[in-house]
Amino acid sequence: MANQIASAEDFEQLLFESFQDIDPVEGTVVKGKVVAIEKDLAIIDVGLKTEGRVPMKEFGAAGRDGTIAVGSEVEVYVDRVENAMGEAVLSREKARREESWVRLEVLYDKGEKVEGQIFNQVKGGFTVDLDGAVAFLPRSQVDIRPIRDIAPLMNVPQPFQILKMDKRRGNIVVSRRAILEESRAEQRSEIVQQLEEGQVVEGVVKNITDYGAFVDLGGIDGLLHVTDIAWRRVNHPNEVLAIGETIKVQIIRVNQESHRISLGMKQLQADPWEGIAAKYPVEAKFTGRVTNITDYGAFVELEPGIEGLIHVSEMSWTKKNVHPGKIVSTSQEVEVVVLEVDPEKRRISLGLKQTLANPWESFADKFPIGAEIEGEVKNKTEFGLFIGLDGDVDGMVHLSDLDWNRPGEEALEDYNRGDIVKAKVLDVDIDKERISLGIKQLGSDAMADAAAGSDGLRKGAIVTTEVTAVTDGGLEVRISETDLSAFIRRSDLSRDREDQRPERFAVGEKVDARITQFDKKTRRIGLSIKALEIAEEKEAVAQYGSSDSGASLGDILGAALKGQDKK
Repeated sequence: MANQIASAEDFEQLLFESFQDIDPVEGTVVKGKVVAIEKDLAIIDVGLKTEGRVPMKEFGAAGRDGTIAVGSEVEVYVDRVENAMGEAVLSREKARREESWVRLEVLYDKGEKVEGQIFNQVKGGFTVDLDGAVAFLPRSQVDIRPIRDIAPLMNVPQPFQILKMDKRRGNIVVSRRAILEESRAEQRSEIVQQLEEGQVVEGVVKNITDYGAFVDLGGIDGLLHVTDIAWRRVNHPNEVLAIGETIKVQIIRVNQESHRISLGMKQLQADPWEGIAAKYPVEAKFTGRVTNITDYGAFVELEPGIEGLIHVSEMSWTKKNVHPGKIVSTSQEVEVVVLEVDPEKRRISLGLKQTLANPWESFADKFPIGAEIEGEVKNKTEFGLFIGLDGDVDGMVHLSDLDWNRPGEEALEDYNRGDIVKAKVLDVDIDKERISLGIKQLGSDAMADAAAGSDGLRKGAIVTTEVTAVTDGGLEVRISETDLSAFIRRSDLSRDREDQRPERFAVGEKVDARITQFDKKTRRIGLSIKALEIAEEKEAVAQYGSSDSGASLGDILGAALKGQDKK
């Protein structure tokens, strides 16, 4: 009985192991043998309890040309060991897909290209058959530039680059653009190596922009900048070039790393700047055409390829803060004077105002210093008046030149904008473009007149004054026979302290005093009765004796007064 039990257990173990050996796991690729062909189905034995059926079309061309026959060994994918009908579910297509995935993963890891065919269009791109595996080709990865017609690329074997693989999700993303860019880069590299700076080549204008034109040099593009098209000013490349036009260009610069090529057309023409200094000497006059106007000046074409700049400061003698566009206009013919020529920097400085007479020189010739002029008050400022003069120039009357006797601030209130006034020319500075005028100089200076002549007023002179006002601090007086006023301080009213009282004097009273200060620049006059008394005392002592001889001061002064009476 024990032997029977042992035999049953051994049989069970053997049966289990046999099932393990012969039962493939679902979801794997196994080898099988074609045991029969029924119509369009291949009966394949993979070692399961029952065979599986696979459509012949899944074998592709091999299924159509008879390559697959009874006895052929094939690889199939075990989808299910047994379906509801007790048959094994096999798939050659899924086997091919699994094989493709394994192969593609190896190529993806190595970064190698894969071959495939675009067979369908989907949202956002296209589907590609990679020998059984289906990949997605985004629209942006089809070509280097967007293409409108995809038909020529459909169902055509061509290389692709795998960008991404996700087996869990079954996603493969490929790119055709990466292959083209790599090929193009190799081609560009070969072409660039053949090009040299200074070489003259032919090219076709491929594209035109605001800043230049792109020229196809046979597989690689070069940039022809707008400034290198011609020596003359070119506002836009389409003025000279057209798309599709074949042109000769010179290679200016070649960057071997970035494959950028700079081209030039003007370099094939004679340089108009050669010998420019001799052709356009300084201070010579020429006629040119205004080509461009900016905030800082205007460009004038003297000849094709030669332009000079009239700086805004050289456009007008008198219009200082005016936009150049209000003085000249584009395409206008103007006469200019050459101010400076710099052949190295290719710059010519021109002057427009130099063609006209300097208005300050003209004014100085017409109105010398001392001449009287008449003009309109253009502006009134805190430091004087600006008066419009002949030649569209202004002259300034400083506060100090408004009135002889009154402060400038006070005299300024007498004038308003628009008033017509007369003035005298005091100074003309041509270099600084300044004209100094004076209004007070039209009348005589009372102080200067009083100081003129041998008997004129000066320090130490004795004058007769008339009291015009009595104050606590002293006397306000007017010097007789003049328009000059002065002030006698309280301490200068007498040598005796008890007589230094202003109330001793009355308005209209005549008073003699000595001039202690006479300054024409500051227009200050100092008078002193005290100084006069001291001077008279010294003179009397010197003339009639001294107190040392025995005479009293009263005797001396008495004698002096008698002497004056006799006279």
